[in-house]
Amino acid sequence: MKNTTVKIILLLFFCFQSQLFFGQNLAKIEGNVKDEKGALEFVEVTLKQENDSTKVIGYSTAASDGTFAIENISNGNYTIQFRLIGYKSLSRKISISDMNPAILLKDIFLESEATVLSSVSITSQKKIIQKTSEGFVFNNSANIAQVGGTATDVLKNIPTVSVDADGAVTLRGKMPMILINGKNSAITNINQISASSIETVEIISNPTAKYDANAESGVINIKLKKNNEKGVNGAIAIGAGFGAKGRANSSAIINLKKGKWNFGLGYDNRFAGRTKKIEGSRTNYFIADEHLLTQNRDDKRFEQLQNLNLNIDFSPNEKNNFGLELTGNMEGQDNNETLKTLVTTDTKAFFSNNKRHSLELERSKVAEIAFNFDRTFNDQRKTLSASVNTSYDNAKENTDIDTYNYDANNNQTGSIDLQRTHNYEKENVSNAKVDYSFPIGPKSIIEMGYKGTFRFFDADFESADNVSGNYIVNIASSNIFKFNEQINAAYGILNSFIGSKESPKWKYDLGIRAEQVTNAGKTLSASNDFKNNYIKLFPSASLQYNLKSDAFLKLGYSKRINRPELGQLNPFLDITDALNPHTGNPFLKPEIINSFELGYNKEWTNYSLSSNVFYRNATNTIKQYSELQSNGVVLLLPRNFGNTITYGWESIITLKPIEYYNTTLSFTAFQQNIDGSNVGENVASKAFNWYGKLINNFTPWQKGKLQLIGNYNSKLATAQGNRIAIYSIDMGFQQKLGSGKSRLGFAITDIFNTLKSGYINNTAMFSNNRVSKSDTRAIMVTFAYTFKSTFKEKLMDNQFKPEY
Repeated sequence: MKNTTVKIILLLFFCFQSQLFFGQNLAKIEGNVKDEKGALEFVEVTLKQENDSTKVIGYSTAASDGTFAIENISNGNYTIQFRLIGYKSLSRKISISDMNPAILLKDIFLESEATVLSSVSITSQKKIIQKTSEGFVFNNSANIAQVGGTATDVLKNIPTVSVDADGAVTLRGKMPMILINGKNSAITNINQISASSIETVEIISNPTAKYDANAESGVINIKLKKNNEKGVNGAIAIGAGFGAKGRANSSAIINLKKGKWNFGLGYDNRFAGRTKKIEGSRTNYFIADEHLLTQNRDDKRFEQLQNLNLNIDFSPNEKNNFGLELTGNMEGQDNNETLKTLVTTDTKAFFSNNKRHSLELERSKVAEIAFNFDRTFNDQRKTLSASVNTSYDNAKENTDIDTYNYDANNNQTGSIDLQRTHNYEKENVSNAKVDYSFPIGPKSIIEMGYKGTFRFFDADFESADNVSGNYIVNIASSNIFKFNEQINAAYGILNSFIGSKESPKWKYDLGIRAEQVTNAGKTLSASNDFKNNYIKLFPSASLQYNLKSDAFLKLGYSKRINRPELGQLNPFLDITDALNPHTGNPFLKPEIINSFELGYNKEWTNYSLSSNVFYRNATNTIKQYSELQSNGVVLLLPRNFGNTITYGWESIITLKPIEYYNTTLSFTAFQQNIDGSNVGENVASKAFNWYGKLINNFTPWQKGKLQLIGNYNSKLATAQGNRIAIYSIDMGFQQKLGSGKSRLGFAITDIFNTLKSGYINNTAMFSNNRVSKSDTRAIMVTFAYTFKSTFKEKLMDNQFKPEY
């Protein structure tokens, strides 16, 4: 493993070492970019020859304080261009000469794109990926092929992000921290977030000490849509389509900005009928009677999702801004499952046959309120921000179960077994956060801050059996679980550079985060009670070497922790499938992770490359584990494995070979070496996985856009077997009508109906396999209309959910 890592690093070094010899101290350009609210981060600054717009001379990206610099420029006439998603591009002509070797472009002002697009015909493709110093930003409005209905569907098509068969999201093989508008939320199931509410998604692969230490493999920050345009403006959209069943959606956004006040209101919904079929079998090697189980499941369900968002901003002056955000979410699902199970002996003789029908009704309501304050100063390196937010989730799940038993001739025997369960959950998550940065010299900035996270969770699970017409609570499988957690964290980071301010040769940061954690879990029986109280330090560091203004190498390190999620701790036993129940493990320990990353980034005129090699060492790794019980039931629960070493490589390549076509290719491959000897003798010790995405964008004619997206996840070795490969192709088309205020969208998900999920497990005690196929091939048509602005094409994004 060590030799492999060294080879990868040397390969990167030798491939790009020629870049080291191009830097010459000639002329330089520096400045800062802002909008009406203050400094703008991530603005792309490109310097081109005045008489040849295809020749890029220099490139830079605005820092958090809006500053940028380009150096090593020869004398001549140039055009400098400023671009940022959601803003109108701006160009200026400049001249470099011996008499004018340094140019200062102070307070470059970018105007919101939506205020000017209503009278302009746009034919170029909106940029999907925007590179940042910590990762990249994915522009959701540019994703027209995958018109899925939830945030999970959006993440499915984001480069370097993997979404598995059950909707679990991972980066580089591990679960990231998911934030909503930069905050922790009670919306722990991101399927509760409608995709049409999402503006951008930020991927941070190796976070600094500024972020929660629980960001094990990185951070995914989902930013919801918010308008900030002058006057009254808005948009509406409606959509309809079908897979196996029909589905529909609608959205509306309206905004008023006048003087120092800004008011915004948004609403969206999604309603869909869905189907799923599952086939599986299991062989129990050492149980003679219940030796072979064959199962077939048929699901029919109805999904509904509604979101309401309100934002109020007040800016008494240019330096201060106060914000209020209110969010309401309602989700419902009616799931009608029929499961048929045939069990035979080791001599292939009949043992049992039953049909189990479950009617599961789920309802969830989430309310969230947030107060924000931001202040800027004359020195743009100095910033202050504070926020307080609280969110509350009330979820209920009621299930009625009836089981019919049959003999070898498929004749019903005995009476119907009736059961019912309920699972009621209430969760409150609150955060208080302060961030402050200030300069301590011409080359250094200190960032510091505090964050308090407070979580309270109550769950009531009850299982009851029908006895002589009365439901009697089954005490053995019923419980109450209460959990509370408090995390107080403080951090400090030194950001500095070596070289000239306009174009530093080296940049580095050193950070430390301290977290004090107190949590406790209690159950009604007290058999699974636990309590933790600890303080841990989490250092981080990075070193960046700028090869040229458009290329750099970066080395980063961070220490992280992976605390078990509530679902992993909750000891309730889910018996919807009585032969394959699953439960949580309240005695899980947190993982401790040391992570390293070496990256190279380069921008050319019509293409770019971002490539990283990474290494991660984790102790007490949390993984799912299946255990065969003496009664023939296989119980699925999370366990702590001893140690896991992960190393791999990922790349994002963007190409624009011709004016009417561009593509983004991403690829991630990693090896995991697992020490699971503490769990079992037959636990797999090695696992390799790779996955990739290809996003193709076409502009076939004026005002038209076509998109094809391909996804592939290879077969993945797991602790007890492997997960089958996952792959699909989606297509989307969008056409502007008339002056461009109206748009018609058309999308097909999973064109070739190839998307299915499943796994195969082989252990010393049993072997099993399971394949699931949903109605993933679906067609959707959406129409949107905007008034007084195009609203940045907000309502043509992601309107229904394809399940995989």
